[in-house]
Amino acid sequence: MSAEHEVPIRDESIRLGQLLKLAGVVDDGAMARSVIELGEVSVDGAVEVRRGAQVRPGQTVTFAGQTIRVAAGG
Repeated sequence: MSAEHEVPIRDESIRLGQLLKLAGVVDDGAMARSVIELGEVSVDGAVEVRRGAQVRPGQTVTFAGQTIRVAAGG
């Protein structure tokens, strides 16, 4: 079952690994690093393997059937 939720961020961008933790789809940074390096995370439909990739409001991240929409104003 897929889920979609919006995650507001404070700054103009957030690192991909931090976003996964903030959204609650991974337990910790080690898990975030692992799933990103394994190519299980997509940003705007393209697989992203860099944990430090910057994600900005308006972008969509997908992982494990969940869609995370990044919003401004956390």
